Amino acid sequence: MKKSLLLIAIMFALSIALVGCATTGDLEKVQAQGQQTNAKAEQALKEAQDAKAAADTATVKAADAAERAENAAKLAEERARLAEERARLAEEKVKKAEEDAKRVDAAFEKSMKK
Repeated sequence: MKKSLLLIAIMFALSIALVGCATTGDLEKVQAQGQQTNAKAEQALKEAQDAKAAADTATVKAADAAERAENAAKLAEERARLAEERARLAEEKVKKAEEDAKRVDAAFEKSMKK
């Protein structure tokens, strides 16, 4: 009885060992899946690098646009300052012309009184 139980246990262990062992086909499937996973990982890495390059380009373009906008704002401020200066000078010329006109009128009236 002990021998038959031992024999049954050995046969059971051998059958489990044979069923549990991977076949060549199983190994090929695992290798193929590994290769597919590697290919997908490489593709994802390439896409991530492309996205990073695009983001870097967009960042540079945005920085350039911000710099151009800042320069345009400075130029507009300078033009506004110059326009204000011209307006002030024009007002001074008008005041001077009015004063000259008053003096001329006063001189004309004075000469008319004589």
